[in-house]
Amino acid sequence: MREKDIINIAKILSAVFSPFYLPVVGLIILYTFSYLKYMQWEVQLYIFVVIFTFTVMLPTALIRLYRRYHGWKITDIAARERRMVPYVITIICYLFCHYVNSANHIPYSVDVVVMASLFIQVTCAIINQWWKISTHSAAIGGVTGVLIAFAEIYSYNPVWWLCIVLLLAGMVGTSRIILRQHTLSQVVTGFLTGMLCAIITVFFI
Repeated sequence: MREKDIINIAKILSAVFSPFYLPVVGLIILYTFSYLKYMQWEVQLYIFVVIFTFTVMLPTALIRLYRRYHGWKITDIAARERRMVPYVITIICYLFCHYVNSANHIPYSVDVVVMASLFIQVTCAIINQWWKISTHSAAIGGVTGVLIAFAEIYSYNPVWWLCIVLLLAGMVGTSRIILRQHTLSQVVTGFLTGMLCAIITVFFI
């Protein structure tokens, strides 16, 4: 495989497994394994639209506008000193999502996924003040943590799902290294940070 093809695949993986998709993936896990799968499809769709709007569409659009305002390429904003505003935008959007969830009495198990994502973003933002950390790896680590925590709560065997997620985590982490956005230590630290934040949130918040 040519080097150009490897780089293109890495770019695709980085785009597809964006950190913003953690709450959506967590919601899909709930729809698959928890009591939420018995809810009416209209309710499921409404919850999905709310989560997707505030955790994917809105932060993505606002960060893109911020990047275009400064005339930056997508790789330019990845610099550690330029990441704080995107973190703040994401955190505010997640807080609004939490508010909407509470106002509409959306099940706590759904909101806890949003809170786990918020916790991960805040933690990464704090760490980023001194050291660049991979939010892509933190997000996939968060998915791993949510799987482990929900497996304990809802009593299902997560082995096969964990195998898939860990394989994806390796692919995403490798893609970030190939694109020279992160080092191995930043990728591993991001994954462990996301996993621990998710487990702590689900069990203790």
